[in-house]
Amino acid sequence: MLFPGMSADFTSENFSAAWYLIENHSTTSFEQLKMAVTNLKRQANKKSEGSLAYVKGGLSTFFEAQDALSAIHQKLEADGTEKVEGSMTQKLENVLNRASNTADTLFQEVLGRKDKADSTRNALNVLQRFKFLFNLPLNIERNIQKGDYDVVINDYEKAKSLFGKTEVQVFKKYYAEVETRIETLRELLLDKLLETPSTLHDQKRYIRYLSDLHAPGDPAWQCIGAQHRWILQLMHSCKEGYIQDLKGTPGLHSPMLDLDSDTRPLVLGHLSQTASLKRGSSFQSGRDDTWRYKTPHRVAFVEKLTKLVLSQLPNFWKLWISYVNGSLFSETAEKSGQIERSKNVRQRQNDFKKMIQEVMQCLVKLIRGALLPLSIPECGVRQYGGWEVKSELSGQWLAHVIQTIRLTYESLTALEIPNDMLQTIQDLILDLRVRCVMVTLQHTAEEIKRLAEKEDWIVDNEGLTSLPCQFEQCIIHSLQSLKGVVECKPGEASVFQQPKTQEEVCQLSINIMQIFIYCLEQLSTKPDADVDTTHLSVDVSSPDLFGSIHEDFILTSEQRLLIVLSNCCYLERHTFLNIAEHFEKHNFQGIEKITQVSMASLKELDQRLFENYIELKADPIVGSLEPGIYAGYFDWKDCLPPTGVRNYLKEALVNIIAVHAEVFTISKELVPRVLSKVVEAVSEELSRLMQCVSSFSKNGALQARLEICALRDTVAVHLTPESKSSFKQALEALPQLSSGADKKLLEELLNKFKSSMHLQLTCFQAASSTMMKT
Repeated sequence: MLFPGMSADFTSENFSAAWYLIENHSTTSFEQLKMAVTNLKRQANKKSEGSLAYVKGGLSTFFEAQDALSAIHQKLEADGTEKVEGSMTQKLENVLNRASNTADTLFQEVLGRKDKADSTRNALNVLQRFKFLFNLPLNIERNIQKGDYDVVINDYEKAKSLFGKTEVQVFKKYYAEVETRIETLRELLLDKLLETPSTLHDQKRYIRYLSDLHAPGDPAWQCIGAQHRWILQLMHSCKEGYIQDLKGTPGLHSPMLDLDSDTRPLVLGHLSQTASLKRGSSFQSGRDDTWRYKTPHRVAFVEKLTKLVLSQLPNFWKLWISYVNGSLFSETAEKSGQIERSKNVRQRQNDFKKMIQEVMQCLVKLIRGALLPLSIPECGVRQYGGWEVKSELSGQWLAHVIQTIRLTYESLTALEIPNDMLQTIQDLILDLRVRCVMVTLQHTAEEIKRLAEKEDWIVDNEGLTSLPCQFEQCIIHSLQSLKGVVECKPGEASVFQQPKTQEEVCQLSINIMQIFIYCLEQLSTKPDADVDTTHLSVDVSSPDLFGSIHEDFILTSEQRLLIVLSNCCYLERHTFLNIAEHFEKHNFQGIEKITQVSMASLKELDQRLFENYIELKADPIVGSLEPGIYAGYFDWKDCLPPTGVRNYLKEALVNIIAVHAEVFTISKELVPRVLSKVVEAVSEELSRLMQCVSSFSKNGALQARLEICALRDTVAVHLTPESKSSFKQALEALPQLSSGADKKLLEELLNKFKSSMHLQLTCFQAASSTMMKT
């Protein structure tokens, strides 16, 4: 194989041919070998006139030739056929080195630019391949400003998985920048999480972001703590705002208390359709000035406070539930931190329970400070009290407050908050219910005191004024206002469960009855000048015997006594019994004692007033008997035969008839009772006078018997055992009639008396027929 016929370019085929000559040098002439070397030299001395590709090809050929010559030289030296000094291969090597130096001189600038281009190209490739990491710090800042936290978190997770453990310094530098910005984001999210007010949706979102960013500590628990402090702050600020408003220092309304603009739901979904709707207008806006003046500050405060709690606590409770079940955290974070979080939940259950109890206690103490200040310890008066109000809320407002707190309790129960955490609210409700009962009864007693001013002295057909009815209606209205307060809602204790409460309520009830009894007594003794009787009305069927009943009639003290007595009788038979039934209907305790004590006081007043009236009416009649009997120096021992009943007795009967008319005009039912006592007094006096006579003549005995029998027979319908005994004793003091003529004369004179006094005595006959009918 010969070189002349081969290609001019020194390729791999050239190297193979050269190696073939070396292997077969013993049969090859020097001229052939020289020709091969010359080709190699010519190839090495060629200048680069083409592109960079030609340069690269020439360099490659040059190094291949140099290697080939080095191999030939070593082979020749091994065979001993070539001298070391001045050998052909040595010369060729020198030629090649000079060619290499010449090539370096010619192509140094080109190769430098090529190396720089390769370096730039490699750098661009690196930048293109890892531009995600290099651009990430700036992208993080931009996305944070836009609020695209999800994008930031996804990019961070990707960068962390790719470069989190890199050892390349450039990558480590840029990844450190990423971590710096992520730490800033953690701080920003934590600040937003702890910012108040905040919605539950935002809180959950920020907690999830922080969980995905593997924030140190426990951001969710920090959020729960911040919300707890915020709720307490709101409650105290609410109290301070209302107290300042009460003192006349407006303008302290805090924006954080303006819950009308709060985007958070009031309560759970179904609560907004039940309990919150029942509350109705009780949660009115505090910005309505008209409503402010109508509603007491303390009532408005309680409504605002409960509304505040119901707007904050449900989300606070939901946040805790989400914290417990792990729904606050992403799936990745939940799996990675599940064991640690379970440990935290167990440790913090008691802490959260204390938080809820603290909120409940704060709510209860603030309400107690406003409505039940005496139930607050002195050490807590400044923190929870300070209302400085002298007047106490009425029973109606207290009942309204109780309803508000009850609905608050129902709403909190619907959140499935354990009952032991809400027990303080139940205790508050019970104390308010007891206080409401006490205050209502006290206010009722005050109203009863003013009933005397409403007495118009208008008497109906039954001899009653409107006073007993007003008294009964006042108590019934009071008890009806307490119906919702006394009734026990689920889980509530009875208002009357404590013996002390039972005793106080019983005593207040008795006090109400006795106050009315005292009013009756005051009315019975009221001076004539203080009594307005221009509208006195009586039964049209009553006989106006003396022309004393007309439109300008002025009541006398005796008539007022009769009217009060008539009212007392009605109270005893009807009103007090009806009131006892209403007490029992509303589950009051000690009704029997209330009735007994009240009845005893009423009967005592009735008896006292009755005796006063009898004294006023009977004493003049009794006092007129003795002077009438002995008028004209009459003597029982020396008198003429009787011709009829003397005038003193007729006058006494007329006076008794006048009493009958007066009583009948007021109350028919009082007639028997009054006349019986009057007859007793008259008969007793007549018996005394007869027994005081030392002796009677025959005519005197007959005269005395005639007058005693005339009086007895006339008032027979009103005789009592006492009056009958008096008449009997009077007759026994007289000598017995000895002859039939005397008896006949006595009968004739009695008939004559009854006939002549028939008109006057009709009232007694009417009473007799009435009593027979009854």
